[in-house]
Order: sequence, then C-alpha cells, then structure tokens
Amino acid sequence: MIRLLLILVAALGAGAGVMIYRHGGDSRAAWATTRAALPPSVAQHLPLAYVPPPAAPAAAPRVTVGTVAAGSVNLPVTRNAVGWIEPIATVVVRPRIDGVIMEQLARDGQMVRAGEVLYRLDDRELRAQIARNEAALARDEATRTRTQNDVRRVGELLARNSASQAQFDLASAEAKVAAANVEAAKATLEADRVRLDYTTIRAPIAGRLGTVRVTAGNLVKGNESAGTGLVTITQMKPLRATFSLPERELDRLRAALARPAAAPVRVFASGNDAVLATGTLSFVDSSVDQASGTVTAWALFPNEDERLWPGQYVRVEVDLGRRPDTVTVPQVAVQPGQDGSFAWVVNRQGVAERRSVEVLSASGGVAALTRGVAAGERVVVEGQVRVREGQAVAERPQDLSPEAQAAAGRPTRIE
Repeated sequence: MIRLLLILVAALGAGAGVMIYRHGGDSRAAWATTRAALPPSVAQHLPLAYVPPPAAPAAAPRVTVGTVAAGSVNLPVTRNAVGWIEPIATVVVRPRIDGVIMEQLARDGQMVRAGEVLYRLDDRELRAQIARNEAALARDEATRTRTQNDVRRVGELLARNSASQAQFDLASAEAKVAAANVEAAKATLEADRVRLDYTTIRAPIAGRLGTVRVTAGNLVKGNESAGTGLVTITQMKPLRATFSLPERELDRLRAALARPAAAPVRVFASGNDAVLATGTLSFVDSSVDQASGTVTAWALFPNEDERLWPGQYVRVEVDLGRRPDTVTVPQVAVQPGQDGSFAWVVNRQGVAERRSVEVLSASGGVAALTRGVAAGERVVVEGQVRVREGQAVAERPQDLSPEAQAAAGRPTRIE
C-alpha cells in the first residue's frame, strides 16, 4: 500500500505543472482539483496543499584571480650583519729631525700620492755640514793617495836593500789608516745627505690627508712618538669592512673563503636598500670570540668611486654558498595567518588550496620557500581576499608579458 502511495505521489508531482498551468498559475487550486479526483482512501494520505520539490542549489560563481607559476633557482645563501668601514693603512706623519718648517704644501683633506712633498724644513745648517764633510773627504782621499805612493816607493827601496822592513811596515800601516779615514768620511757624508733628505717630508703612502695640525714657521722635534704629528694620511683605496657572524656560520665562512672564486660581499648604507659597494670576502679570524660567540671577518672593496668612508657603519650582506632547487614565488603570494604564513595554490582542477609555507628568505619582491609549494605550481598573487578553500577560480596568468597576454586573449590586469 505504501509503495502504491509513493507511486501516486510521484505521478501527481509530475502532473502538477500541467494542472497549475490550467488553473492560471494557482498551485493551491490545481492541487485541490487533483486531490478531489482521487478515491477518498488515497486522498486522505496526501497533503492538503501542493509542496513543490526544492530547487537544486546554484553553483557558486568562479572568482577571477591572478596567478604566477612558482619558480626554482639555485638560491644564494646570504647572511646579514652590521659592520664598519676601516682603512687598510693609516700613517701619522712626523718629522725625523729637528727643524723649522719653511714651507707647507699639505692642505686639509687633500688627496696625495706616495712620495708627494708635504713639508720642507730649514736645511741650511745641514748643507753647510755636508760641504765641510765633502772637504774632509777630499783631504782624506789625498792622504790615502800619498800613503799609497809611500808604500810603493819604500817597497822599491826594500827590494834594493836600501830600506828596512820596519820602514815598509810603517808606510803600509799609514796607507791603511788613510784608506779607513776615507771610508769613514764617506759614511759621515752619506749620513749627512740622509739627514738633508729628512728636511723634505714626503707622503709615505697614497691617501687622503686629515686636518693639518702644524703650519709653516713652527719648530718641530724629530723622532717624537708622542703628540698628534704633523698630519694623518688615511688610505682610501682599497678599504675593508669588518663584521661579525655567529659561530654557527664558521664552517660556511671558511668554505666561502677557500673557494677559488671569491665570495661576493655587498654593503648598504644605514636605512637604504641600494647597494653601496660590492667587494669580496678576504679574511676570517683564526679564533672565535668566547665572550660574544662570534667570529670576525673582513671584506675588501676597491672603492674606486670613493663611496665608502673610513669609520662608516654599514649593513653587510655576504654570500656563503648556494641552495640548489629552491622554490621561489612572488612575495605578494605569501599571506600572514594565525598559524603562520600561507599561500593560495590553484590545482589542476582549477580549485584553490590553502597551503602553509615556510619562508627561507625574501628579497627584491621574491620569497624563497622551504616547503608548501612545489616548482611549477601556480600561486595566487591577485584577488586573495576573495578566495576560499575549495573554491573554483578562473585564472589570469600574470607571469606573461602584456603582449603575450593580448595574443592569448587574456586581459593584462584584474578588474
């Protein structure tokens, strides 16, 4: 009996549309007419009013999103530190003899070459002493010539038994004394000439002068280590950056230093993301600082354009190797969440999936990931706020050029 009723209900439901049409769209009147035509034993089991079957739910509309394919690169392993710029050489210029400064050629902040004249001292006394020593040398040379002649003559007489051996020995000794006096006079004269050269003070290295502390007319003392000196020269090319990294990076630092190709190092000015200069790793300290647990390293910079300055604090970025086959995505694809970062990935069926990701590094608008997204998968870079888990989406690739998108019939931007 129940099965029969179900069949009747199905039949009535199928013909309800026809009856509604005949009654001008009045479904209640159409049902009442149909129910009255049935036997009372059947009609009592039917509802008094017609209830249409529920309509099938409408499919959710697709959301249009911009996508980009995840890439794969050999990612440089970089480490950042705070460092400072140091000169390789700094010289405090001091006089080597006493004297009065007669001429000052050094100027504040001047760039000088090695050997360039900075000061001249009063040299009149030394020149007079050199003249006296030159005369003494000429006298000693004349004496040496005379004694050598005496030795020759006494030797001839000794051969004819006209002179004694003692006379010959005395002449030979006098000749040796005269020769020694000549050598002593030459040494004294050379020392005076060296001292004369000290009256001209030259730059020992190439670099930039600091503040000139002593000017012409001043009396200076030679060989004094105390005091500030005449002027300081700081070598500007090349310069080095000194920085420290944690002890756990020691193996990477040593490996980078041992590579045939020098590890690149970049420095950035404080509060600026533009590269200030590029150099190479040149030194790793032989011990770890036990107090801080860090190891000191140096990077060498040619500084041809003199953008770096001694004493300047910089942010240092050093390449310690490469991480092969690292997945990269645009940084805008990575979204913050309560349980960490995530990204929306469109699968092959065109459905959005929420993936938890771990960011290794982010630079230049590109994020490197260690998990969550595979190379080649397409991530959402525009329209993320409209995407829900499991939602069907319509892609508009953003990794094509505008010309390629136009050729493919795709719009170049998302409305």
